[in-house]
Amino acid sequence: MQMRFPEGFLWGGSIAANQVEGAWNEGGKGVSTSDLQPQGIHGNVVERDANSTGIKDVAIDFYHRYPQDIQLFAEMGFKVLRTSIAWTRIYPNGDEDEPNEEGLAFYDRLFDEMAHYGIQPLITLSHYEMPYGLVKNYDGWSSRKVIDLFERYARTVFTRYRDKVKYWLTFNEINMALHAPFTGVGLAGERSKQEIYQAIHHQLVASARAVKACHEIIPDAKIGSMLLGGIRYPITCKPEDVLKSQRVNRDWLFFGDVQARGAYPAWIGRFFRENNISLNITGQDELELQETVDFISFSYYMSGCAAAQPELYQSSRTNIMRMIPNPHLESSEWGWQIDPQGLRFLLNELHDRYQKPLFIVENGLGAKDVPAADGSIEDDYRIQYLQAHLVQVREAIEDGVELLGYTSWGPIDLVSAGTAQMSKRYGFIYVDRDDAGNGTLARRRKKSFFWYRDVISSNGATLAP
Repeated sequence: MQMRFPEGFLWGGSIAANQVEGAWNEGGKGVSTSDLQPQGIHGNVVERDANSTGIKDVAIDFYHRYPQDIQLFAEMGFKVLRTSIAWTRIYPNGDEDEPNEEGLAFYDRLFDEMAHYGIQPLITLSHYEMPYGLVKNYDGWSSRKVIDLFERYARTVFTRYRDKVKYWLTFNEINMALHAPFTGVGLAGERSKQEIYQAIHHQLVASARAVKACHEIIPDAKIGSMLLGGIRYPITCKPEDVLKSQRVNRDWLFFGDVQARGAYPAWIGRFFRENNISLNITGQDELELQETVDFISFSYYMSGCAAAQPELYQSSRTNIMRMIPNPHLESSEWGWQIDPQGLRFLLNELHDRYQKPLFIVENGLGAKDVPAADGSIEDDYRIQYLQAHLVQVREAIEDGVELLGYTSWGPIDLVSAGTAQMSKRYGFIYVDRDDAGNGTLARRRKKSFFWYRDVISSNGATLAP
């Protein structure tokens, strides 16, 4: 029997403002934390001046070319496009009294273009960026003042786009703060666990306030959280390795626990005690955290392993997190292990844990696509990767998981977050630009473009059994 996906399943793709828009200082936009990371999350933080440049300054020029790109997404049959609003286009320094109308108008035009093709926006309020003015003047999310400023930003865009956007996310991969505090919570330099978790607490309160505001301003909207799905298996079946994998998984599930359940989980107390962490959590904070998300969204690219004695194994930093490789899995060109069944496992784990609808908002394969002499791009490796993962998604749905949709990461080539490379390509659409910023920026359909178009038009029926 050929299994299809549910009726109304939201097929599409996922991008982020700071990785596609460019126009970093146009339209009244302010300087963001992403603008100070020209080599990506793994690079140094670099102060901007009039002469400094980075590949993200232009990115793929989506700011000017979005009508062409939206048309290509529509040709594939997208039902939804996940992107983000650049906070600095709305409040350039983060603490202005009034929003920047040029920035608001840009997203009006973008959402109108999507509506023309029947594509639903799924919008992230903060995707790996925040106004650098809030870092300089308030020390990022270490300040409670930033909670109020984020809430004002959220209420501004909810009010402006209440008739255009019905799916929202608060913070992209909110657990990123544990691995890259400057990217996640705007904390520059070396910081203690105490400082990082206090900033995280403020961000969680801000997320809950945004959820409440969304429910008030757009009652027919849904707003979710977004986790970096970094699932770890025990490296062996020894009980101590199983316990270690549980603890490591809890590091990131903590964020989902608070956002989906409305309170800090009991088990985090021991972690705080053992790490001398004492958070300033007010009674009002506890009340506000009770406003929970409508659904859980997440990214999934790979799995890894955990060990009670990690020094016995060679680990590597793949994406953002350091993991012990699984000896039973193959890896991509960038060393990311390929584990389609891990996605089914994760879907079931999250659904069992939270009993809320799920949404896969990032999944894909970064690879060095090389055009043939005739300009065609035969990216069968990408098709194989996505095919294998989507088959496991279908299995999870058969398991009983309630899944709203699937947006592949980078449906058009974009600048990578980790290393600011163009050569690490995810797209169904090729963009003519290299790591040095050379190229025409011309768009070209890859073989996977037509494959994904067929998957969407058949609602998954073309996937191999």
